[in-house]
Amino acid sequence: MASVQLSRMEALGCTGCTHACHVMLYCDTETQLFGKIPIRHIILMQMRFDGLLGFPGGLVNLSEETLEAGLSRELWEELGVALPIAVEDHVDSCHAPASSPSSSSPLITNFYVKKMEEEQIREVEIAAASTATDHGQEVLGMVRVPLCTTKGLASFLSHSFIGNARSQLVNSLLRFNLIAPEELHKALTHSLKIHTHTAEDLRAALALTEAKRKRL
Repeated sequence: MASVQLSRMEALGCTGCTHACHVMLYCDTETQLFGKIPIRHIILMQMRFDGLLGFPGGLVNLSEETLEAGLSRELWEELGVALPIAVEDHVDSCHAPASSPSSSSPLITNFYVKKMEEEQIREVEIAAASTATDHGQEVLGMVRVPLCTTKGLASFLSHSFIGNARSQLVNSLLRFNLIAPEELHKALTHSLKIHTHTAEDLRAALALTEAKRKRL
């Protein structure tokens, strides 16, 4: 079933729902890859404990905190730094049905985007790997979205993402003019080809392990 887009006020008006808040942290940069390829923007995501890519954040308890306060709390745990999140940083909310019959309530994901200075982004990366309480547990590490080459972005987009994190990334790239639509289209097209090759590799690996299992 397709997700339903909501405003922040509409999301807060939904009763009996579980709320999750996540944020895309990014900055502009003059840094160049290999001293010649403009990186343009640094966008942070994270590798989760389950091997999926996602944005920093987590579940929020609205009976004890606001969406923004809850997100700031999650960022402290996952990134090791205190980052105030404002209502103005809210981009959209998504009302999705319960993910399984056993789920007690449907989930609303509230997405934020916060632009920072490059020095602040670097401080976040350092803290996330050294002082964050969740590093190595819920979060396996921070990663940058490779925007400087089409093939690099295509490979990144072909990875597995949690929930609607991939669409949140793609929509944000377009909304905030971080990449030209034509360039993103090329990356997504190439990503589909990568998916095809990956499926073939997985089938070959599965056949290999199946043959090995039968010999045991």
